[in-house]
Amino acid sequence: MTSTDSKTTPDAPPAYISVLRMLWRDKFAFTAAIFLLVVIFGAIFGPMLLEDVATKQNLRGRNAPIFDFSRPWVYWLGADALGRPLLARIIVASQNTIMVAAGAVFCSLTIGTCLGLIAGYTSRLPSQIIMRLADIIMSFPSLLLAVLVLYMLPPSVFNLVIVLAITRLPVYLRTARAEVLEVRERMFVQAAIVMGASGSRIVFRHILPVILPTVLTIATLDFALVVLVESSLSFLGIGIQPPEITWGLMVSQGRPYLTSAWWLSFWPGLAIVLTTLSLNLLSNWMRTALDPVQRWRLEMRRKKNG
Repeated sequence: MTSTDSKTTPDAPPAYISVLRMLWRDKFAFTAAIFLLVVIFGAIFGPMLLEDVATKQNLRGRNAPIFDFSRPWVYWLGADALGRPLLARIIVASQNTIMVAAGAVFCSLTIGTCLGLIAGYTSRLPSQIIMRLADIIMSFPSLLLAVLVLYMLPPSVFNLVIVLAITRLPVYLRTARAEVLEVRERMFVQAAIVMGASGSRIVFRHILPVILPTVLTIATLDFALVVLVESSLSFLGIGIQPPEITWGLMVSQGRPYLTSAWWLSFWPGLAIVLTTLSLNLLSNWMRTALDPVQRWRLEMRRKKNG
């Protein structure tokens, strides 16, 4: 009887493990991801835990200075003109800021990608109608269009989300259409057509998975832009109105006290800067990690380090 030596090879790690390893090797992207997780955690659970503290007035502590560790931790970043702790208010305000940006990006991503798929795969007439609609929206500056519409509509979170989603719609529409025009000429799509697959199956089963990484990368980058636009509108007083709070509204409320209590505007402004910077860093990493053509750069870095 002869015996053969069997070589056992370790199983390949799951896909999410490989993604986490690639993220860990890029320290800037990893730090950005951790910061964004903290912001999301604060946006979800912060209002439930700190809303009463963030809205409670204490006129004796008006414009309390920063880093006064003799006070409770929620006052370590100072207090506003009504004695409300800034740290608690920043955490609570993150919910409105993130919710508006996430809602606008989700709506524009979903609608814009679907219209882009239709414009890229269907006949000439529907494509021309959809693209002219995108050209009309893009002919107006996005911030100016949002200002004009919000002056006519009553201020609310829903109206703000809809306006921001409309202004960002052409970005996803044009990107998805351009990707579809290129992907539909590939061999696997032509093979699916020959085998008799329906148009909807080809679009959603074969084309959409190919263009989705590009669209998601743009969405991550666009999320940062929407946060800035929402903060700008709230700073101008036509976004979310008091008693609701956002980071942009907090910057606006602290503007009269810049010479005497600069921290009232500094900390919420820093939260806006760090969030948008983290989103930009993460989108740059996603551009490489989600692209099979570029992913080898991260994998080669692992082999060099390993």
